[in-house]
Amino acid sequence: MTIRIESGDWDSLRGDAAVIRYGVFVLEQNVPEDMELDLLDPVSRHWLARSPAGNAVATARLTPDHQLGRMAVLREWRGRGIGTRLVETIQQHALERQVAALILHAQLQAIPFYRRLGFLAEGPTFDDAGIPHRRMRWTADRN
Repeated sequence: MTIRIESGDWDSLRGDAAVIRYGVFVLEQNVPEDMELDLLDPVSRHWLARSPAGNAVATARLTPDHQLGRMAVLREWRGRGIGTRLVETIQQHALERQVAALILHAQLQAIPFYRRLGFLAEGPTFDDAGIPHRRMRWTADRN
């Protein structure tokens, strides 16, 4: 299966990215709608994964302070390695720009996924939009 990953600014990817994020975060996970889109979107780099038919099936963003977030894969596309491809693409982006580290706030059930991609959990569990999270860090020197 050929998945195409594209990167761009919020203006160019907003339509598809916002639909995916709304479906995953607001509808599935009950994140309050007013919390899902934020002021970091316009200043962040965004990625979309597209199916062989060209449909947007996953998204993620990287904020100016190198926080990977808003990672979402549509339910029917999970378990196919798309999330892994997205994160690896963002890690490669960081390496090419000599970014020393990426951070993220992982939902607890996603920690093993991010651990497989080289992220290490740090600090205590905290609540974000009613969902338990932990901070995780990936460093380029461990890659």
